[in-house]
Amino acid sequence: MSIGEVLAHLRVEFPDTTISKLRFLEAEGLVEPQRTPSGYRKYSWDDVARLRFVLTAQRDQYLPLRVIREQLADLAEGRAEPGRQRPALVAVGPSGEVSGRSDAEPVVEAETRLSRADLVGRSGIDEATLAELERLGIVVSSPPGWYDADALAIAQAVAGLARYGLEPRHLRGYRTAADREVGLFAQLIAPLARQNDPAARARAAETARELVALSQQLHAALVRVGLRDVLGR
Repeated sequence: MSIGEVLAHLRVEFPDTTISKLRFLEAEGLVEPQRTPSGYRKYSWDDVARLRFVLTAQRDQYLPLRVIREQLADLAEGRAEPGRQRPALVAVGPSGEVSGRSDAEPVVEAETRLSRADLVGRSGIDEATLAELERLGIVVSSPPGWYDADALAIAQAVAGLARYGLEPRHLRGYRTAADREVGLFAQLIAPLARQNDPAARARAAETARELVALSQQLHAALVRVGLRDVLGR
């Protein structure tokens, strides 16, 4: 397959994927398509399976490319650790058949665009809570009146915290902390994002993913450490 054909297959599940992204993953050694005598890339179905593995690990587990590269090497050498959760390395054939995937596995929506009523219904929060979250800047509609996957994830998290008695007013600190991180990370990413080179912009997007993953790891560890005294550990 050409790179354009591969992109068409992957965009069904990963709509944000671009040709620049595929070239970037090749430059990082995640996939090695063959080349024709004239230099055009030619991808096999195994290449597509590797790309799907990489994109799934990034989207669902926020893994940096270094870790994904190690996982692919482990799978190739049969060194995958038992019980360790990893995205399945599956191949989709030209007629759409999928190998390596259980029919029981849930299909994650590739793109989420929700109305206000849909967001309320799917997240478990009520209209008043959504209005308060928007007032506090915790949930933002974009474009106005429509909500994406991140807005849904935030609303679902808020609904879960509400079951323990936490209200939107208790979450202001999360918004403040997130804004501080955005300002800090933006200083690191902006020089790459401003370049006209597609590879540099792809590197900026990858850097952003890795920073988010590391931030989540740090935050979770700090909270666990802080709760040790409360738990008597």
